Amino acid sequence: MNKLLSANFARLKKDIPFRIGMAFMLVVGIARPISTYYDRIRWNYMFTFESSFFVYVIFMATLSSVFCSLFIGTEYSNGTIRNKLIVGHKRCDVYLSNLILCLAASFFMCAAYLIPNFCIGFPLLGTFTIPFHLALGKMGCIFILSIALASIFTVVSMLSQSKSTSAVICILGVFLLMFTGIILSSRLSEPEFYSNAFFMTDEGIILNDTASQNPAYVEGFKRDVYEFLLDFLPGGQIIQLSSDTDKNLPLGKMSLYSILIAITAGGLGIRFFHKKDIK
Repeated sequence: MNKLLSANFARLKKDIPFRIGMAFMLVVGIARPISTYYDRIRWNYMFTFESSFFVYVIFMATLSSVFCSLFIGTEYSNGTIRNKLIVGHKRCDVYLSNLILCLAASFFMCAAYLIPNFCIGFPLLGTFTIPFHLALGKMGCIFILSIALASIFTVVSMLSQSKSTSAVICILGVFLLMFTGIILSSRLSEPEFYSNAFFMTDEGIILNDTASQNPAYVEGFKRDVYEFLLDFLPGGQIIQLSSDTDKNLPLGKMSLYSILIAITAGGLGIRFFHKKDIK
């Protein structure tokens, strides 16, 4: 295992997609608080520090899908995985070494965003406006979510020997998950009643204080299912965690779901990789 990890990290230093991802996160980490600061001056509105901070979860998920699929896909196309097995490395060790590498790459890219964002954002925008324990909780939840995402991308990439196929599945998959999260969040945000509706008359505008039922409001068992999916699916977690609101998020529940996803994905991945015919 140690030799596999050493070889993977040695290759990581020279990996072009990883370098591009690090550079992108570094630039965005610098640019986001600066642009938020100028928006505050331009619009005379108190944009908060967290409004430019937690958005990194979206970038992390996208870049992780690209990196994992290309890194592992290149090992297949170059015959590296086959060679590792020929020289006597166990399949479980090969799988876990690639998973650990993908996790480490995600953490490095997150750090490339967080460090400059902290250093520049605090002087320009001030500290968090949400409770500090909530900010730490969201960061911890994002950390665990990155493990779940890397586990999913590793499964797809290790079970598909085509680099292009695994890249398409991972990239489209993460966007599909986020789009699903947006839809679920939007539906759950619908108010139960409409109130203070305006309508025009010959005499002018009249305020109607009568509340009316919102047909788009989700209730009952259907609402419970939507809330579960929003908290369970990685895409729903990404949408909630990237928000700068002080909404009381179920961070513990979301982290537990991410751990379950990571364990399930890792277990299934190792099991099917053992049975896979490596060409």
